[in-house]
Amino acid sequence: MLTTTFVPGAPNWLDLGSPDISASRDFYGGLFGWTFASAGPNAGGYGFFRLGEQTVGAIGPLTEEGARPAWTLYFHTEDADATSKVVTQSGGTVRFGPFDVFTDGRMAGYTDPTGARFAVWQPGRTAGLDAVTSVGTLCWTELHTSAPDAAKTFYRSVFGWLEQDVPFGDFTYTVVTPAGGGTNSSQGGIAELLPEDRAATGSGSYWLPYVEVADADAAVARAQELGGTLQAPAVDAPGVGRFAQLADPHGAVFSVITSAAPDA
Repeated sequence: MLTTTFVPGAPNWLDLGSPDISASRDFYGGLFGWTFASAGPNAGGYGFFRLGEQTVGAIGPLTEEGARPAWTLYFHTEDADATSKVVTQSGGTVRFGPFDVFTDGRMAGYTDPTGARFAVWQPGRTAGLDAVTSVGTLCWTELHTSAPDAAKTFYRSVFGWLEQDVPFGDFTYTVVTPAGGGTNSSQGGIAELLPEDRAATGSGSYWLPYVEVADADAAVARAQELGGTLQAPAVDAPGVGRFAQLADPHGAVFSVITSAAPDA
């Protein structure tokens, strides 16, 4: 379960790279009820998605050469420079940084050995997201990778994640928790990206954010009304909930889920 008590290796930020900030604001505002607040005149168009008074994500223009519209997940680190060294030593690539973001924190972006992009946030004045797990906020993170074993080895080296393999239909799903975390601190999963899945999404390995919603089917219908596309239809998973995978009008992929009640 995600919390805002951020520990090393836990998800603590989420942002969207978009070719059209205004259109993306309208889409996610219409879908999740998010509003937008600019980070200021010196932020290069970057701003925050808010639900009420709480920051639940962020959005900015595409800045990296060859970058496609996508959500980026950030994981807590106490030292972005040290993490960058470990990423390189473990076979990953440093795409940018580390660098300071005013006095808010320090960040860096990477690509893992299987091709999935992610980033880290070293808190300064800003610890991370104001809210997670509740309706309209990030509630789960999931790596879809063509090489699960290589990915597990990499992230174990970088973050010290603990893993638990769980049978899930015809394949194995790996649940990850921060170092020293118990079963209640699970934060995400690692799943094999099958060739047919790659064809459907048009991408290689990638990190997928899940947003909690009150009604997964209603969210799917609303997303399509707003110009999004359905990537994987809503399904039920006993003890987990009902979830679906979507893409926004520019192709950024995300999932929605109505989580099962704790005693379900």
